Amino acid sequence: MKFLSPLALLTLCSVLAAPLMAAEEAPELTGCAAKKQGIINQIELAKSHGNADQQAGLETALSEVTAHCTDASLKKERENKVLDAKHDVSKRQADLDKAMKSGDPDKINKRKDKLAESRKELQDALDELDK
Repeated sequence: MKFLSPLALLTLCSVLAAPLMAAEEAPELTGCAAKKQGIINQIELAKSHGNADQQAGLETALSEVTAHCTDASLKKERENKVLDAKHDVSKRQADLDKAMKSGDPDKINKRKDKLAESRKELQDALDELDK
């Protein structure tokens, strides 16, 4: 019984420490390297599920990223996405203001929902900019 307790404790510590050690080994990828790794992960997932069509499409995407992706072009693309999202938020805010002036509760609620969706898309675009 004495032998079992230290063994159980050692096993528990090992299991809890494994994710921490794995996190230290893998540095966070950014830019095109992160994009490539994401596609590679999706290819592995498609292989494991036996989805040959999806795998073929992802391999084509990987070859395109490998051939044409640069960190500068990716950053520019993401900056443009942020600008588009900001424009959409401004437009949705103007639509909401117009609906509030009209006083129609249905229109107001619809415009609020669309504005919230646009703000979420803007936040997603801002998050992508940092990757």
